[in-house]
Amino acid sequence: MKKIVVGISGATGSIYAVRLMEALKRTKGVETHLILSSWAEENIRLETSYNVEQIMRLADRVHDFKNLGAPVASGSFLADGMVIVPCSMKTLSSVAHGYADNLIVRAADVMLKERRRLVVVVRETPLNSIHLENMLKLSNAGAIITPPMPAFYNHPKSLEDIIRHHTGRTLDLLGIENMLTKRWTGETEMGESVYLAE
Repeated sequence: MKKIVVGISGATGSIYAVRLMEALKRTKGVETHLILSSWAEENIRLETSYNVEQIMRLADRVHDFKNLGAPVASGSFLADGMVIVPCSMKTLSSVAHGYADNLIVRAADVMLKERRRLVVVVRETPLNSIHLENMLKLSNAGAIITPPMPAFYNHPKSLEDIIRHHTGRTLDLLGIENMLTKRWTGETEMGESVYLAE
């Protein structure tokens, strides 16, 4: 059983967290541990048609944001990976500077100190020098920084296509097989792009 920690912070883009949780729920052999900040809960209500209880039901375990005594706060909890989606600049800064005053940041800090996979879906634009320095600091510490940039080579026809593509790429970074995105396979003799079917 692969154990994945999902932290949802208060940045805009909570639909990315919803789609990731739905995909993880459908994936056999994955146990999810969810942490929601108070602003994440507010953004889910503001930005989506979902309520917080629906998102919580997608997880195997839900941990209180303020509970620094939760299992995921310890390196002895053998998580296979963690993703913060979306990741606010406040959460990014806290993780980059080791300021673990809540469970999302503490769990991320554990992933870094134990040299485990930490995927950070940062959501902000434009980016100032402080944001960029914090991302570099985290990248140097071993985190994977993956802003939800839209991909156009697969000809998305809707916003949902763009969200699905990034969700698939996030699962890839967690080492979880999925068929959410078209995959590049090379070119034909005619030079036309070829993708694996969804």
